[in-house]
Amino acid sequence: MSYRIGIDVGGTNTDAVLLDHTLHVIAKAKQPTTEDVMTGIWKVLIAILEESAISPGEIGYAMLGTTHCTNAIVERKQLNKVGIIRLCKPAATAVPPLAAWPDDLKAAVGEHHYLVAGGYEYDGTLISELDENEIRSALEAMKGNVKSIAVTGIFSPARAEQELKVARLAHDVMPGVPISLSHQIGSIGLLERENATILNAALQTTIRTVVSGFREALSKLGIPAQIFIGQNDGTLMEADYAIRYPILTIGCGPTNSIRGASFLSGLKDALVLDIGGTTSDIGVLSNGFPRQSAIAVDVGGIRTNFRMPDILSVGLGGGTIIRIDEQGAITVGPDSVGYRLLQEARSFGGDTLTATDVVLAVTDTTIVGADTSDLDSDACQQAYNRMIEKLEVAIDQMKTSKEPVPVILTGGGSILVNSRLAGASEVIKPDHHDVANAIGAALGTISGEAENIYALEGRTYEDAVEAAKQQAIGNAVEAGAVPATVEIVSVEDVPLAYMPGNSVFIKVKAVGELDAK
Repeated sequence: MSYRIGIDVGGTNTDAVLLDHTLHVIAKAKQPTTEDVMTGIWKVLIAILEESAISPGEIGYAMLGTTHCTNAIVERKQLNKVGIIRLCKPAATAVPPLAAWPDDLKAAVGEHHYLVAGGYEYDGTLISELDENEIRSALEAMKGNVKSIAVTGIFSPARAEQELKVARLAHDVMPGVPISLSHQIGSIGLLERENATILNAALQTTIRTVVSGFREALSKLGIPAQIFIGQNDGTLMEADYAIRYPILTIGCGPTNSIRGASFLSGLKDALVLDIGGTTSDIGVLSNGFPRQSAIAVDVGGIRTNFRMPDILSVGLGGGTIIRIDEQGAITVGPDSVGYRLLQEARSFGGDTLTATDVVLAVTDTTIVGADTSDLDSDACQQAYNRMIEKLEVAIDQMKTSKEPVPVILTGGGSILVNSRLAGASEVIKPDHHDVANAIGAALGTISGEAENIYALEGRTYEDAVEAAKQQAIGNAVEAGAVPATVEIVSVEDVPLAYMPGNSVFIKVKAVGELDAK
């Protein structure tokens, strides 16, 4: 069983590739993304099998990058009611959980939250002991009213004993209810970490539905593959790990494209411009992996601080609607016809002028069945210039210096770029660029991270770094990496002069190859 399937679910298309053991592309397919998502996945699997003529029994791995969890948050659908416990009294009680959440999302998740005694200082010094009776009382009060639990303690990434004890009590009082612990999900900031933990808990039913649906689709097609789910640093995690941490799937689409672009181009440092039917996503390829955001990120209107890729999205894709008013003023998007391009675009007999129409009218690009004879070439040229300018501005925003850098084009909408781009040293469009996202999903690298504040009183800096490295390696192995293949790919440290005790913030990333079981 040496073949692997990679699938990436986008807003417009669901892409799939079949790779052999040398990671050579055997077959690829695109299908419109369906409203229920799973139908699109089913159709693209069938298309891959038909094109490749490979026996389903020879496929050993199936990797899925999915927007299910992102959509659940954005649409406020299929979210669990969450029981929220913050270990904080008597310290952090001024701002309650969910305080800055949109009302509709707050209503979807529920307001079963409890502030109880507990928490640590940044160096692990105890703020207050847990009150077991208080914890049990809170758990009994939420019993039957929630489907999952989120536990957040002050500075729990520095010391996790209290969160772990609450988890044990929750298992006793509410057996079988999924529990999310903040020290396993977010970074140091309390409210942002709490938000990320609550969202992770709210997504438990969504991710279980995704995994079970994917397994069922593979089973019906006779594919005995081991399942992996894409996470948002461009790597994979085993299905069971994804069920525990569904929030790590948010943003995995652009990062799959970045990883695929690196593999297809052979570059480890570049900008990646992924153009789909609705948006263009620009990310930074750094040492072969997507650059992570250094700031707190909003997810569905909620401020969080868990790991997220540094991605700039621009409202320009193949289906973007182009408007030209009576005075000749041109507006580019941001709305799109999306997967209805072949029905609504002017080139295909529709009534809507799209970015694809513009490109076909003013460049040498051709699509079978397209007719641009009735389009105003001068107006289209102006629109095209506006489109390219929009992309060039976005590229400048993502660069860290004025020096030109390589830009790798990916995505089915990359036909929009048919010329050089200002700010780019070269524009590269590798083979199979249209399914780079699915290729990125299929590559098979597993990652683990660790980040924490370490007080250096009583320990050396080297000891602190080693502790962070071992935690990152352990997380990679837990996510499904072969222990012998795991290596450290980055170590970042920031001295915290504003804190007493000679403290340092250390962040470590480890990667390894997937564990074939």
